[in-house]
Amino acid sequence: MIPNKLKQLWSEGRPTVNGWCSIGNPFTAEIMAAQGFDSITIDMQHGALDYSAVLPMFQAMRASGATLLARVPWLEPGIIMKALDAGAYGIICPMVNSAEDAARFVSYMRYPPLGQRSFGPTRVSFAAGANYAGEANENMLAFAMIETAEGMANLDAIAATPGLDGLYVGPADLTLSLTQGRLAPGFDREEPEMIAALQRIVTACKANGLRAALHCGTSDYAARAIGWGFDMTTVGGDSRFLAAAAGAAVAGFRKLTETAGNHAEKGAY
Repeated sequence: MIPNKLKQLWSEGRPTVNGWCSIGNPFTAEIMAAQGFDSITIDMQHGALDYSAVLPMFQAMRASGATLLARVPWLEPGIIMKALDAGAYGIICPMVNSAEDAARFVSYMRYPPLGQRSFGPTRVSFAAGANYAGEANENMLAFAMIETAEGMANLDAIAATPGLDGLYVGPADLTLSLTQGRLAPGFDREEPEMIAALQRIVTACKANGLRAALHCGTSDYAARAIGWGFDMTTVGGDSRFLAAAAGAAVAGFRKLTETAGNHAEKGAY
C-alpha cells in the first residue's frame, strides 16, 4: 500500500504541519489540501459535516499527496472504523482519559491479532493501493487527545499504551478543564501553567516513543511548539482562514475608503 508520509517525515527528523477542515465541502477540502500541508484532518467532532461529506472530501484531497486524517466524534468503534475505511490514514480520538480508554482506542485501529478492527475497507482499498490488509496496521496512526484534567492525571499511563502512536493536545478544552473555567478556552496559550502542561505532554511522549501534536492558532506559535519538541502542529483551519481573510479584506477597504461605520449606520438590508 501507499506508505504513510507522516511516518517517513518524522523518521527523517522533520516536523510536520497539519491543516484542519471543518466545512463539509469537497471543494473547500481540495483547496486546503493544495496549499502544501503535510497532512489534512477532517473534523468529524465539531465540524459542520457528517460522514456523507467525509468520503467525497477524502476523494477530493487524494491528488494532493497530503496524508489524510480524521478527528472522530468520540471513542466509539463504529465511526473510527468507518473513517478508516473511507480513507483516513490516522485517527485523532477525543476525550481519552485513561489507559483503558487508550487501549480500547488502539484496538479499534488495528486488524487482528493486534486489535479488533473489522475488515471492510470500502474505499481505502482502492485509494491506498495493494495489500491494504497486510500493511494497514503499521501505517495507521492512532492519536489520543489529551484535553482534560483526568487525562493529564493519567498522562503517563496513557502514553505507555502499546500501539498508541501519539498524543494530540486540544488546548481549548485542556485549559477549561485544568483551570476549572478560570481561564477562557482558546489556542496559543501563554499562561505559565498551560505552557508547563504542554511541555509535560511532550516529555511523556518522548519517554514512550510517541509523537506529540498540538492544535495552534498561528504559525508563530506552532514554530515555538516545534521548539518545545512537538512533532506535528495544526495551524488554523478552513473556517478560521476564511473568516480572517474576509475580515482583513473588508477592514482594508473600510480604512482606505474611510467608510468605516457606514455599513452599520445604513443597515445590511
